[in-house]
Parts: sequence; C-alpha cells; structure tokens
Amino acid sequence: MSEEHFRQLSPEAPELEPIIAGLFGEYSARYGDFFARDAEIELTEWYLPPQGMFVVLERNGEIIAMGAYKAFDAQTAELKRIWTRDDLRRQGLAQRVLVELEQRARRAGYRQVYLTTGFRQPEAVRLYLSHGYQPQFDTTRDTEEYSKPPFDGRLRFTKSLHHTVTAGAADEIQ
Repeated sequence: MSEEHFRQLSPEAPELEPIIAGLFGEYSARYGDFFARDAEIELTEWYLPPQGMFVVLERNGEIIAMGAYKAFDAQTAELKRIWTRDDLRRQGLAQRVLVELEQRARRAGYRQVYLTTGFRQPEAVRLYLSHGYQPQFDTTRDTEEYSKPPFDGRLRFTKSLHHTVTAGAADEIQ
C-alpha cells in the first residue's frame, strides 16, 4: 500500500527541481515561447507564509504533484504551479492539490482564490470548472481565440472560499 501526504516546502528546495523542470518542459511543449514576451518575474518570498505557500504531494517519499499560492490582494490568494507528473495523470492528484491549496488559503484568511491557466490546457479548464471555479472568459469560444489580441492567452478563474473552520495543523517548512 502506498503512503501519500502533503508537505510544505520552500520554493527553493532542491528536491523541487525535477518536478519544476517537468512543469516548465510541458509549458514549452504546449506553448513554445508564447508566454515569454510578458513572463512574470517571480520572487521566492511570494510563496512563503504567511502570504503564500508551496506544497508537494508525496507518494512513498517521492514528489508526484505540486501547487502553490501567493497573495493576489489582501483577500485573494492566487493559485500557481498546480502540476502532476505526466506519468501519474488521471489519478485525481491535481484535484487533491487544488483542494489542499484551497483549504490552506482559507486557513490563512483568504476569502477567495484566483488562478489562470493557458489556452491549450483543456484538462485544467475542466478541473477548475468541475470544482466551482467561475470562468472570467466565454467558455463557448474556442480557447485558441484567447491567444490572439486583445487577449494574452491566459484563461482566468475565480472562486469564493466559504469561511468554515477546517481541522488540521499546518506543516513545517523544510
């Protein structure tokens, strides 16, 4: 029987390098340099408590999925880097990461979440729609249309986090 658990990490933890490389490799395969023209410079401190967090899902000590959030504004957490190793897809791992990030953001005091995904990620769009995320774009349009001006290729979603007390202690940063 395999053992799975979430662990909070610093975004600079060396054990993240292979899964981060997988994420950016997939982005490159799907989009080439499409997003390079307005790539966001990210700072490590954005993903550190209390305003942010980076978590991994481990199975038998191996990182199999990840996700993060950072402050978008005082009330909103922006979810980022939700990704599952490609050889482990279709097991509900991204869904588990999504739910974990929502719970942790709620406990951190955020009232809503915001996220973007790319126009060539239909599986991500389906995931977010199936979990109550509100699209900030017309879902009846071909998503490739969002890669052309006046759009920037990002499909935006929001979701309210209902404030309910969630049991569970926060993990230590390692």
